[in-house]
Amino acid sequence: MAGQEIVSTEPATGAVLWRRGPSDVDAEVERARASWAEWAARPHAYRVETLRRFANVVRSKTDAFADLIARETGKPLWEARTEVETVINKVDISINAYSERTGQRRSEGAMGARTALRHKPHGVLAVLGPYNFPAHLPNGHIVPALLAGNAVVFKPSEKTPATGEFLVECYHAAGVPDGCVRLVIGGPDEGKALAAHDGIDGLLFTGSARTGLALNRAFADKPEKILALEMGGNNPIVVWDTPDLYSAAVLVVQSAFTTAGQRCTAARRLIVDEKLYEPLLAEVTKLANRLIIGDPHADPQPFMGPVIDNDTADMLTESFLALSAMGGRPLRYMERPIEGRPFLTPGIVDMTEAKERPDVELFGPVLQVIRATDFDEAIAEANATRYGLSASLISQDPALYDRFWANIRAGIVNWNKPTNGASSAAPFGGIGWSGNHRPSAYYAADYCAYPVASNEADQARAAIGIGLKDA
Repeated sequence: MAGQEIVSTEPATGAVLWRRGPSDVDAEVERARASWAEWAARPHAYRVETLRRFANVVRSKTDAFADLIARETGKPLWEARTEVETVINKVDISINAYSERTGQRRSEGAMGARTALRHKPHGVLAVLGPYNFPAHLPNGHIVPALLAGNAVVFKPSEKTPATGEFLVECYHAAGVPDGCVRLVIGGPDEGKALAAHDGIDGLLFTGSARTGLALNRAFADKPEKILALEMGGNNPIVVWDTPDLYSAAVLVVQSAFTTAGQRCTAARRLIVDEKLYEPLLAEVTKLANRLIIGDPHADPQPFMGPVIDNDTADMLTESFLALSAMGGRPLRYMERPIEGRPFLTPGIVDMTEAKERPDVELFGPVLQVIRATDFDEAIAEANATRYGLSASLISQDPALYDRFWANIRAGIVNWNKPTNGASSAAPFGGIGWSGNHRPSAYYAADYCAYPVASNEADQARAAIGIGLKDA
């Protein structure tokens, strides 16, 4: 309900971390509209240097930033530190991407004519951020948007508002004008109000397919506004014809359970050659049993922390039971080791004989296993989804990878690597229910500015040579 105070609690402890009343969406958009033109008029070099100062501000606050991310998301401190590093590194990557993908070009023609290609910012862009990477993922939109000359109105997830506030404070401390990065605190109502606001020129979204589909419908009659959707995945990892089952099991565990499975690129489905099924699953289960699950600041550091909150943990445990009720055979039961807190142990279920395999993104440490008898069947199973974000093949056979790459439906296709851990120096996006063909990361420059083509000459010279009556 609009007007409700937003309270952020630490998933690992339940302690209140942060609280604040919701923002006035109209006021924040109006402030950004009043500020963006002056920012856009600044030389590109000025914006570049400002954002380089932002990277230095974040670098100077690494410990505090990582600690906040770890507390607010529950992810281990080591992983929170890697997130801060990606925030810093995003600046130089975005500068290079802007130069490569939206740089100025001129070519000379006859009689002093020339053609020119330049790019303009859209104006005010709204950014809706997720809770799993509450700094890195919105930053991946905000930095290229600012470089292009846009102003940004950023609404973080209501589950991680403190991290969002910290990020915005870093922009302002670096000299990005206050009006050019505005923060909207709130829940779904504020998010809907921002997305529907007449004062925005576009929306950059990272989150669930359900919300992304709703936004796609809402923007259907607004072709004048840019919409970039980065949604989830029901991602497959295929293991076939590989002698090193331990390494294969490590890649499966990393893909399925890093960040407690709360990555859009996490492996949701393991598709395995029936001949490798028993030895591979023995290795996967053995590794899953060894994973340390604990408080983000625990020593030794855990592999994974809790999921984001108790409601999410309840939904995941109920979903695991539902998969079993559909005919799935549990290979490793999902458990709640700490009563009242959203810690989950990895759950693994064989769905080969299930009467139904729901095509949903279970955003947590749940891995479904499907046995296949030949490689064509494995590819068909991998493609049996409306999503199309990430897919990985574990195999020693290059010819199999060639077949896999050619036939798999995904925007990220990996070989002997996890499904997750995508590079910011490459485009990031998927097809189907995973996005709307506006990949982010290195290609974010494409949706933060639009191209303007010009035919130009220093003076007017014109004549009509055909079709005129005699004077």
